[in-house]
Amino acid sequence: MKKRIISICLIPLVVAVVVSGCSYDKPNRKNGQVSAARDLGEAYMAEGNYTRALRQLLKAEKMNPEDPYVQNDLGLTYLAKKEAEKAVTHFKRALEIKPDYSPARNNLGSAYISLQQWDKAIECFKTVKDDLLYATPHYPASNLGLIYYKKGEYGKAKQYYQEALELKSGFPKALHGLGQVYLAIGEHDKAVRKLEQAAEKVTRSARLYLDLGRAYEKHRQYNKALNAYKKAESIAVGTPLADKAEAAIKTLRSKW
Repeated sequence: MKKRIISICLIPLVVAVVVSGCSYDKPNRKNGQVSAARDLGEAYMAEGNYTRALRQLLKAEKMNPEDPYVQNDLGLTYLAKKEAEKAVTHFKRALEIKPDYSPARNNLGSAYISLQQWDKAIECFKTVKDDLLYATPHYPASNLGLIYYKKGEYGKAKQYYQEALELKSGFPKALHGLGQVYLAIGEHDKAVRKLEQAAEKVTRSARLYLDLGRAYEKHRQYNKALNAYKKAESIAVGTPLADKAEAAIKTLRSKW
């Protein structure tokens, strides 16, 4: 997570603080406390401990509700805790405070995806993608591909996934998404190629290997399909995806 630089008073200014009383010292001490709570919250986020992260970020928000970075972090934490509506509230608050905060707008789009509010998500991602200062435009482009795939508009989904790959060659999410589009429209050769390319870059995605297994199966490469399903099952042990992989293996074996 990108850190923000905290200003530190130099020694010559200490005298001015003492002479002018506490009006200068307290705001700086408070800013430091906000930054400390925010940074600790972000550290917990990086560890995946979202409950402790939330505790620290709420403390930071109480000290300074006008910090857009705290609001964005709160949104990310609530999104990770499957509280998308609360996440939306905080991402929108971050943008009210800092309207040009594109990462928060991109995150708002992700929250709208969780809520299946496709049109609102599209508006967010198109705005971010067109921001010339945004460092990773392949993310919103790929997200637009995902939305149009979910809407069944495969031509537009393909367009945005391809744009994401033009912006970032070999971007795994776009390769995976494009493979899903090709599967949906029956172009199984292309689906296999794109999903294989994605699997070369991401080796621990059960969902990706499930899709690759489906593509092999459609292409009548049954041994490869079986191996892909087994890989998905081994990655996803103890999750619903493992159950899906097990069911796919049983169905495939029943065909032989």
